[in-house]
Amino acid sequence: MNLIDTSCHKEYGSGDESVLQLASFPIKLISSEDLFGNSNQILIQHQGEQYHLRLTRNNKLILTK
Repeated sequence: MNLIDTSCHKEYGSGDESVLQLASFPIKLISSEDLFGNSNQILIQHQGEQYHLRLTRNNKLILTK
C-alpha cells in the first residue's frame, strides 16, 4: 500500500468574492489487482454494513450495498 501526498485546490464563489481553499492530506493508493487477486468480487465491511465491489467484463468498478 502506498501513501501519496496530494493537494486539493477548490475555488468558491465568483468574481471578486472567489476564495481559493487548499487542503493537503495523505491518500492510500491500493491497486485493484491487490484488492481482487484472482477474483472479480470483494465484500467491504463499513460501519456494520457490507458493500459489494465488483469488476465488470468491461473492466469497470461497481459498488453496491
